[in-house]
Amino acid sequence: MIEIIKEATLGSVGTITTIMKYVIPIMVVLQLFRDYKILDKIVKPFEFFSRIFNISKSSVTPLLVGIIFGLSFGAGVIIQTAKEGNLSKRDLFLMVAFLAACHAIIEDTLILVAVGANGFILLGSRLVAAFIMTYLLSKYVSIEDIEELEQAAAKEV
Repeated sequence: MIEIIKEATLGSVGTITTIMKYVIPIMVVLQLFRDYKILDKIVKPFEFFSRIFNISKSSVTPLLVGIIFGLSFGAGVIIQTAKEGNLSKRDLFLMVAFLAACHAIIEDTLILVAVGANGFILLGSRLVAAFIMTYLLSKYVSIEDIEELEQAAAKEV
């Protein structure tokens, strides 16, 4: 029993350490990019996301980080942006909905291509599905709907 607890503890600490090795540098680089206005230039070509999904421009940066680095690493940026108060509940909902269907597209695609999948079909289908789903949600889901979901979830817990 002690061996199991020891293994679980060491495994958890190892995983947290690995995530910290990536998340902290990403956060530092993003902050430097923000401070020196480099991030504005990088994000500008992707601002069409904010127009298509009717979300704030502040949502684009965490959305891009989540798409490229995945949810585990993108979560740090999403949480930081949310704590800064730059995102509404609707922005967060739509961003997470998009990322649920289309996160870590680079690493996931490369892994599956390595085992024989067609990368273009995989990447294309994930992007199209994520765009369609998020677009439909952006048109039909209001902040009131999101608040109702929150209240229902709180009652269940």
